[in-house]
Amino acid sequence: MVKHILKRLVLLLPTILGVVTLVFFMIALAPGDPARVMLGERANAAQIAQLRAELGLDEPLIKQYGLYLSRVVRFDLGKSITSGQQVAEEIGKLFPATIELAFMAMIFASVLGILLGVTSAIKRNTWVDYTTMGGALFGVSMPVFWLGLVLIMIFSVWLDLLPTGGRMNIRYYFTPITNFYVIDGLILLFKEGTAKYLVSAIQHLILPTIALGTIPLAIIARTTRSSMLEVLQQDYIKTARSAGIREKRVIYRYALRNALLPVITVIGIQFGLLLSGAILTETVFSWPGIGKWLYVAIGARDYPSVQGGIIFISVFFVLINLVVDILYSVVNPKIRLQ
Repeated sequence: MVKHILKRLVLLLPTILGVVTLVFFMIALAPGDPARVMLGERANAAQIAQLRAELGLDEPLIKQYGLYLSRVVRFDLGKSITSGQQVAEEIGKLFPATIELAFMAMIFASVLGILLGVTSAIKRNTWVDYTTMGGALFGVSMPVFWLGLVLIMIFSVWLDLLPTGGRMNIRYYFTPITNFYVIDGLILLFKEGTAKYLVSAIQHLILPTIALGTIPLAIIARTTRSSMLEVLQQDYIKTARSAGIREKRVIYRYALRNALLPVITVIGIQFGLLLSGAILTETVFSWPGIGKWLYVAIGARDYPSVQGGIIFISVFFVLINLVVDILYSVVNPKIRLQ
């Protein structure tokens, strides 16, 4: 098992190098001058030239790439043009908000998606199957920003049940402990005996979680259904049924476990994609995470922030794939032996 993990870690290095290289040249070759953006339109040529020299933008592109690569190796992603703070520090502050939203959306999508997929496979060619798969097709087709606005209109404006955005009620005097607001709410619940922070954090999570998790939910449901239908046709399932084993045990103990391999792949990929999808969701719901921060950075042509944010999300996506490979080995030992 350890040898399998180490092999996957070694294979990650050229992938990460390729991501860093691609991101650098895509941003560096984009139109626009970061120095002019920082100084504003009233800056003269001498001021712009001086700032370009300070930032190393007057060096050849290959040398700029070498310098940037050396900084990335030291986990130095540069300074933000707009705020002047270290990009790595800003990512560290904002990442808990994004990972909390993505994690909750993935739980929502995985649990409900697998349940609907299994139910649809068991009730194949019935109204339950048609309704579930029709809903899945509708879920995949809905843009995240449109669904977010619809949810806000219904549950926040018309019904006045849930907040329109943010992470916590602004009327509460709340000092984050871990920056994961649900965890902070639980800590304060046991420490101070008050549940209002936990309730507020969950209320603010509901709408963005549904908006962000709908597309993964639909994909997971369709994948689970297809995989379950294939497994249910296998001989060992027929043997288990003929042996008199209870149907629920056959479905959830034998069939589902073997059908989970492609589902795990989809869950891993979708969890990584949630970080990129969070850009729209966080913007619509004013969620203070990496997605909204990247949206603002792109609008301001804050190249160091855009480069650092994309590299961070890409590396995180690669690490998620590593976790998926390890889960493969746990679910199916044959992969580990190969």
